[in-house]
Amino acid sequence: MTYTYRYKSPLGGMTLASDGTYLTGLWFDGQKYFGSTLEKEYEEKELSIFEKTSRWLDIYFSGQEPEFTVPIRLTGTDFQKKVWEILCSIPYGQTMTYGEIAKRIAFKKGLQKMSAQAVGGAVGHNPFSLIIPCHRVVGADGNLTGYAGGIEKKAWLLELEKRG
Repeated sequence: MTYTYRYKSPLGGMTLASDGTYLTGLWFDGQKYFGSTLEKEYEEKELSIFEKTSRWLDIYFSGQEPEFTVPIRLTGTDFQKKVWEILCSIPYGQTMTYGEIAKRIAFKKGLQKMSAQAVGGAVGHNPFSLIIPCHRVVGADGNLTGYAGGIEKKAWLLELEKRG
């Protein structure tokens, strides 16, 4: 069974999903690919994983970097998981380009190069907004590009982290 919980963030509503033990998704309401890991039927319920995630979000939105992690269950292709792992390595308040991520993956695979567009596709399908910090990925020239939650949210989140 999949369970959901609603969280009110400064940027609007968010939906959390869980299998009862792990967080299985976290999305801004209405974002692109919203609910990508949700089963057709789910039930709203208060769970300890949602309490922990809400604490994490409260700390994050207060402008601080949470000092604990939320247990998540990743569902995706091997390529997506490699990209998401790199996203998790981007320090709070810093950014990385799609091209830099592509170069890291190419190096790990022993390839000459990797498509930054393929990386962008994996970044965009990240089912864990904020926890897997896809908002920290920028275009080659440092411009804000693509964010499933919307560019205005991406700009707000990066500004929040700069202040923190």
